[in-house]
Amino acid sequence: MTITHIAKDFTELLKQGDHDGAAEKYNADDIASYEAMEGPMAVSHGKEALRQKSQWWQENHEVHGGSVEGPYVNGDQFAVRFTFDITPKATGQRVTMDEVGLYTVKNGKITEERFYY
Repeated sequence: MTITHIAKDFTELLKQGDHDGAAEKYNADDIASYEAMEGPMAVSHGKEALRQKSQWWQENHEVHGGSVEGPYVNGDQFAVRFTFDITPKATGQRVTMDEVGLYTVKNGKITEERFYY
C-alpha cells in the first residue's frame, strides 16, 4: 500500500467515527504518540498505551459534533485536521477543540503521531 492509500483509508475511518478501527488497522505495535502538553499522557509508547489514552479521552469528554479534514500527504507523513465541539467532564465548560495530527508511516504502519493545538 502507498502512503496515500494508507492516509486516505485511515482518515476515512476517522471520518466515519471508527477511531478504534483506524488505530487497530494502522498503528504499529511500537507506535509513539506526542501531545502538545505536559503531564502523564504527553508521551505514550505502544499500541496498548494509545488504546488506554483513547479510552480515557472518550470517558472524560462529551462530544457534541465535529469534523475530520484531510489527509494532507507529504513523503512518509500525512496530516489530519480535527475540529470537535466537546465538553470536558472535569470542567463542564463546552469548548471547540481544533488540532492537527501529524502521522509518520513506515512499512505500512503508523509509527508516530504528533498533535498540535
